[in-house]
Amino acid sequence: MAGEGEVIACHAIEVWNEQLKAANESKKLIVIDFTAVWCPPCRFIAPVFVDMAKKFLNVVFFKIDVDELQSVAKEFKVQAMPTFLFMREGEIIDRVVGARKEEIHQTLMKHGGVASS
Repeated sequence: MAGEGEVIACHAIEVWNEQLKAANESKKLIVIDFTAVWCPPCRFIAPVFVDMAKKFLNVVFFKIDVDELQSVAKEFKVQAMPTFLFMREGEIIDRVVGARKEEIHQTLMKHGGVASS
C-alpha cells in the first residue's frame, strides 16, 4: 500500500483490487476520487485532493480514471465526474458529486477523518 499522505492512483484492475482489499482490511476510511483527464472540474480539484491526503493521514485516498477502469466506475454507479465515494470495510457510506472542496472536507470530518496540523 502507498505511504501515508499519498493519493493511490490505480491504473489496472489487479492493482485496484489488491489496494482496495488492503485498505478495507486496515479498517480505515477510504475516499475514492473518480476522475477523467478531459474533465476541467477534476483538474481543479486534483491538487486539493492531494492536500487532503497529506492532512488526513488516517484515511486512504484513491484516484480512479473512469476511462481507464470503466468496470470500477460502473460497479460503483458513477454517473458524473468528479465523484468522491466514501467507504469503510467494503461498504459505501457517503458520496459527494462535483468538485466541492468544502463538502468533501466536511464529509471526511463526519466519517472520522482526523486532520493533522
